[in-house]
Amino acid sequence: MTAGSNPFNQWVRLEQPRLGTRVTFATDEFFAAKERLINVEEPVFIDDKYDDHGKWMDGWESRRKRTPGHDYSIVRLGVPGVLKGVDIDTSFFTGNFPPQASIEACVSEDDVPAGGWTEVLGTVDLQGDTHHYLDIDDDSEWTHVRLNIYPDGGIARLRLFGVVRPDFGTLATSIDLLALENGGRAIACSDEHYGSMQNLNVAGRGVNMGDGWETARRRGPGNDWVIFELGHAGAIDKIEIDTAHFKGNYPDRVSLEAAMFSSAGDATPGSDAWQTLLPESRLEMDKQHFFESELDALGPVSHVRLSIYPDGGVSRVRLFGHIQPGDSI
Repeated sequence: MTAGSNPFNQWVRLEQPRLGTRVTFATDEFFAAKERLINVEEPVFIDDKYDDHGKWMDGWESRRKRTPGHDYSIVRLGVPGVLKGVDIDTSFFTGNFPPQASIEACVSEDDVPAGGWTEVLGTVDLQGDTHHYLDIDDDSEWTHVRLNIYPDGGIARLRLFGVVRPDFGTLATSIDLLALENGGRAIACSDEHYGSMQNLNVAGRGVNMGDGWETARRRGPGNDWVIFELGHAGAIDKIEIDTAHFKGNYPDRVSLEAAMFSSAGDATPGSDAWQTLLPESRLEMDKQHFFESELDALGPVSHVRLSIYPDGGVSRVRLFGHIQPGDSI
């Protein structure tokens, strides 16, 4: 199971603008705009780039504070979520990063909440040009996050890792049980050299080859795979596998297995509980593939393993099914 240097790779990135997340307020953004704080692209440094306010920096940066207090910015999540961890990234900020930061959260219908903030991460020390991966020990659902910096300075990116918890009582009978907005997520994979497994269940078709999951070329035996946790257990009756933009590098074949597990930790690749949901089936390049009559009726399941043979790239995966009375989440 690969995660690189990110210990929160199994969680959804709630700060993504494509989910509707926005930076709605900052006490000051003299040197660098608050919106850059959640840019999807990794921060860059351009040595000779300046603007009317001074050195251009790829992030959010306030001016040097000469009065009491501290600066902060507010992020409104596109979908309410539970925070599991954050990355306060000070990449390329060396002599201008804040020495400390903290995080608060709240539930509000306003872009800029007036109050109701709860501290979810106490004050922590920061270093320059560094990723700060920090656990959030909280199980509450939030709509807004406030990043406090003490007293001023620049942050390149704020990544918010967590899980979406929708109200299933308001959903239609048949839904995409894996969709991000329905709480689904990828929890482990064999490899994600080029793309991210977390791209597989976001809304819409992939915009390019990078907006999917792609493994390195396999030179040994075996095949690549990814394991999903459904937003709610249910019986899967239709599957979509989309290889949009993958032409010379799509998998030759695909299969899916499913099972009911009590927790994500039990859904390991070597578990004996996996049962065939979709037998090995051929794929084509740059195409949406739909499978329905080919599926085995397994009843309610909570996790699904997608296997590709031998390697390659997939853009999106949809797992349509029904939540039945008595199914556990």
